[in-house]
Amino acid sequence: MQARGKGILPLFAQNPDRAQDFSVRFDGMLLDYSKTHLDIAARDALIALARQRDVEGRRAAMFEGAEINETEGRAVLHTALRNLDGGPVIVGGGDVMPGVRETLMRMGSFAGAVRSGAFKGAGGSITDVVNIGIGGSHLGPEMAVRALSPYHDGPRCHFVSNVDGADITDVLDGLDPKRTLILVASKTFTTIETMTNAATAHAWMASEVADPGAQFAALSSARAKTAEFGIDDSRVFGFEDWVGGRYSIWGPIGLSLMIAIGSERFDAFLRGAETMDSHFRAAPLAQNMPVMLALVGMWHHQACGFATRAVLPYDQRLSQLPSYLQQLEMESNGKGVAMDGRTLSGVSGPVVWGQPGTNGQHAFYQLIHQGTAVIPCEFLVAACGHEESLKHHHQLLLANCLAQSEALMRGRALDTARALMKTAGFSGDECERQARHRVFAGGRPSTTLIYDLLSPRRLGQIIALYEHRVFVEGVILGINSFDQWGVELGKDLARDMVKLLAGDVDKDKDGSTRQLLDFARGHSCT
Repeated sequence: MQARGKGILPLFAQNPDRAQDFSVRFDGMLLDYSKTHLDIAARDALIALARQRDVEGRRAAMFEGAEINETEGRAVLHTALRNLDGGPVIVGGGDVMPGVRETLMRMGSFAGAVRSGAFKGAGGSITDVVNIGIGGSHLGPEMAVRALSPYHDGPRCHFVSNVDGADITDVLDGLDPKRTLILVASKTFTTIETMTNAATAHAWMASEVADPGAQFAALSSARAKTAEFGIDDSRVFGFEDWVGGRYSIWGPIGLSLMIAIGSERFDAFLRGAETMDSHFRAAPLAQNMPVMLALVGMWHHQACGFATRAVLPYDQRLSQLPSYLQQLEMESNGKGVAMDGRTLSGVSGPVVWGQPGTNGQHAFYQLIHQGTAVIPCEFLVAACGHEESLKHHHQLLLANCLAQSEALMRGRALDTARALMKTAGFSGDECERQARHRVFAGGRPSTTLIYDLLSPRRLGQIIALYEHRVFVEGVILGINSFDQWGVELGKDLARDMVKLLAGDVDKDKDGSTRQLLDFARGHSCT
């Protein structure tokens, strides 16, 4: 199934209906994967592979609450957090949905009180909310709050994640402690980066607020620790161990989003994801948007050997989406061991990266168009923008997005480049030299997800689409997409390194690490 050097444009001549045949439509969204090297035979083989690896069976097991996170002995039920219209979800013999609904109701009551001014700080109604988290407790809400900024009518939202003191300093600078609410997002309330930042925020607030804990809320299940921190139980919103961090935006981790846009719009966000869940469960594989997005990705990475994937949203408000999807994909499927403990025989997940268009066009698109490595691109764009008075901006944005995918596919032949250079006045060897610099190989694959407008419902669908895409890829690869042991080693060594920086003996360290420690310890940084 090798596609290197194969053209894409001729496939449209061979099949006039290719665009329709190699697309999936769902609820006002269109996923067009026709600008790839996939043909019917390759697609059929990929679908057969999905069936062979029991994607449908594993999918059913996930939704039914089976412990598909086998290394940790846990169910995987972030979908239960948005199961607003579905039936019971049984885990360990009990229905989890009453607890999900009760937490959602408590979140709504608290968010409503903050938004209306019924919940006050020491100086009056809350004007600013600061979410302190890291990983999924940060990337999800930051991305979603930014994406849905046209719907904001609540307090301003800010986000802190990095243990670098510059992060929290810059966020808190200019805020009024008496009118700021701090959300601390850590399931165990022990995450070192988050709790270090939380302690700093507490001290900042205590300088002007007599009872700083009264202006904190916790997104955590460690109620003893939150109480010790001074947070009343009424402002603690917990979630179960069957919700992984990078899949947690749908529950308490999404409280900042709910405060920003309100409960009704947050409900629309959840319902959008729920519709994608229903589609994923019911649609035939060939017309299943998450399945086909996954299979196209695996075709590019596993079959064609393309090492990276560029995610290119043509929407400035989706500026954080590439980072969010980077964690979702690379933490989920960045594994080297199969579910049974054996070393993988092939490659696992790709490197995922990107940034919004049109900015990227003036940064790294040169490499995508003319570099020696083929980089499959995933474009996302809305047909309409929110700014009614700036429709011409959105038309230009949309035109750029569509033109880029066409240009990647079409390229520019040497004969065409020669003709352009002759018209420009070049001749002979110089014409040839100049022409070769303007050749584009073409045949570079891309998919495009286009939809009407980036609304709460659409954003919910987009995130759920990518969640299920990662699940399908993981099942086919035979790995556990829901653990992340790879982040643990660095954390363990960092704890030891703190002691070494304070002066402990570093006899077990390698020469490079000792040298770096000596340099750091030699600078007091006062």
